[in-house]
Amino acid sequence: MRIINKIGNETLLNREKSLFLCSKHAPYSIYDRVFGWVDSLTTDDCVICFNSSELEDEVMRALLVNQVPTILVVMNRFTDKYNVQIEKAINEERMLILELQRDEPRGAGQTPRLRNQFIMQMAQHIVCGYVNKNGSIFPLLSGAKDVLYLDQENMMIAAEPLIAPSHQRWKVWEDKILLRMFYEDMGLHAIKKRLRRTYISVRTRIRAITLPEEVLKGREFEDFVLELFDLNETKTYSLLEWRSDKSMGEISPVSNTYPDFVLEYKEGRRKKKFAIECKWRASIPKRFTQPLFEPEQITHYQEYAVEKAQNVFIILGVGGEPSMPEELYLIPIDAISQVQSKPSLLKQFQREVVDKWFSIDEFT
Repeated sequence: MRIINKIGNETLLNREKSLFLCSKHAPYSIYDRVFGWVDSLTTDDCVICFNSSELEDEVMRALLVNQVPTILVVMNRFTDKYNVQIEKAINEERMLILELQRDEPRGAGQTPRLRNQFIMQMAQHIVCGYVNKNGSIFPLLSGAKDVLYLDQENMMIAAEPLIAPSHQRWKVWEDKILLRMFYEDMGLHAIKKRLRRTYISVRTRIRAITLPEEVLKGREFEDFVLELFDLNETKTYSLLEWRSDKSMGEISPVSNTYPDFVLEYKEGRRKKKFAIECKWRASIPKRFTQPLFEPEQITHYQEYAVEKAQNVFIILGVGGEPSMPEELYLIPIDAISQVQSKPSLLKQFQREVVDKWFSIDEFT
């Protein structure tokens, strides 16, 4: 593990630092304790954090809103370029972003543990929001000194109720405030304090009046894939079609069953048109107890390939974030049935470098 790039105020590395660690799927019952700790910090503090889980991301946003000097650690490449609070913090020199890369990219499942080990050496204190005893963080803390566990039951900060009151209807003015703060990247904690709602209520309302999380993740991965064609610079690729799924209840157009993109490559006398379907998965099990892709979807893509006389490929991103996956696979539609029946075949379709420009030879 090594640092490949630094964005922002590098002098923050010289300060006394606390590392915030948190296992995934943290319960809402500990949110009050975690954000109580965040609110206790001042501009004299400095916190190292990640944004690979929901609570870690929200802690980062709360730190920035509270103007606490922050060091954000990301893998491979920083992608949240349009975050309002991050841009403001960098301009005010109270933030540093560290981009890390593994020396050996294979074995992505070990990346979080190696990343945590590497960053723990930079911090003088460790603060744990929530620790899953079966996760990767718990064994790392064995024998560690100066560790504060915020999820201990004897904490004096009372947790909010697990179920938000259902009788409190959201008013229009509340929705306006919520949306403005949401799109200004203020984060869950700032919205909760402003509207005096529970964390669960705020999160539920955000999901109800914005794009669903799975739609956003799908769109983020599509953006990542398109960037690898370098459409603005080379001019050798043209994006002919980019479909977005639309529906009204059970009514949806036939085009919803088509691949996401149709691209055309032109260079000299060489010309090729092909279609791409983008899929991102947080992880892939070693054994497929369920199909990796829906059989009905695959049938539609195969029929499309025959009808349009076009090659169709599935680009599969695995791990990391949709905007920067840890692994990338380029699978011809004709090979899908083999991969479904024998998962070990998937490896032969893995790209050596995730964010390398696509070559037309990969699609021939």
